Amino acid sequence: MMCRTVGLSDLQLETEAVMASGNNQPRKFQAKVVDVRSISHDVYRVELQLPRRRELSFHAGQYLAVLLPGSDPCYFSIASSPSAELIELHIQATPEWVSAQKVIDALTSGEDVTVELPHGRACLAAAPEKPLLLIAAGTGFAQVKSLVNYLQETDYDQPVRFYWGVRRHEDMYLRSLARQWQEDWPPFTFIPVVGDDDDNDWSGHHEQLVRTVMASGMDWNNVEVHASGSPTMVYTLLDALVEAGLPPGAFFSDVLEYAPRGPA
Repeated sequence: MMCRTVGLSDLQLETEAVMASGNNQPRKFQAKVVDVRSISHDVYRVELQLPRRRELSFHAGQYLAVLLPGSDPCYFSIASSPSAELIELHIQATPEWVSAQKVIDALTSGEDVTVELPHGRACLAAAPEKPLLLIAAGTGFAQVKSLVNYLQETDYDQPVRFYWGVRRHEDMYLRSLARQWQEDWPPFTFIPVVGDDDDNDWSGHHEQLVRTVMASGMDWNNVEVHASGSPTMVYTLLDALVEAGLPPGAFFSDVLEYAPRGPA
């Protein structure tokens, strides 16, 4: 990875696609809250309307910051395609999760909210030429939704395999949407992964997410991977995939940017 390597001599770098924010520099907007609704026991779907929406550009997979007075920025993946009129977020919040609950309270107050976007380099500026492997834990599904919506618009025809890992089956809050993608979009395969082995009523996989991905039998030399989840999950997955033969440069996650590992 270029962010973690040091050149020892003159070298030439070749990239097949730009995976960065590019010229889309972060800007602040006063966003109108169009809708906030509960879509599971602890996840809210939020829709925001930005002024002069067509003047805003971002890449699929990027995220934004919600800026509340007197609080640190709260970051959320954008769940909508770059071409969508409204900005969609999936926010997990419980009364015990003070910062997220504060955001939900602000969004339901009826007032406009300040947001800053776009952020993030683990995104798609163009459709990749390789098969795509998407891995998400919990509300990491939001980033996957943006990527999938964008790829569907570009008529991407390479295989796309999506693993969604949750602790309990009720945490898979838009499982029906992922299943609909699989029915309607031939390149797409959805593999749900549930970590609770005692949940015998759930017919999905009970293996842990990383083990399930590793058992897929994919050609790790010919795939691009996008992962969204906790640093522990992302780095465990990265280490396992690189050991199996995945080129490190084919692995993309925002975790590599906001929670980089120190020198080995």
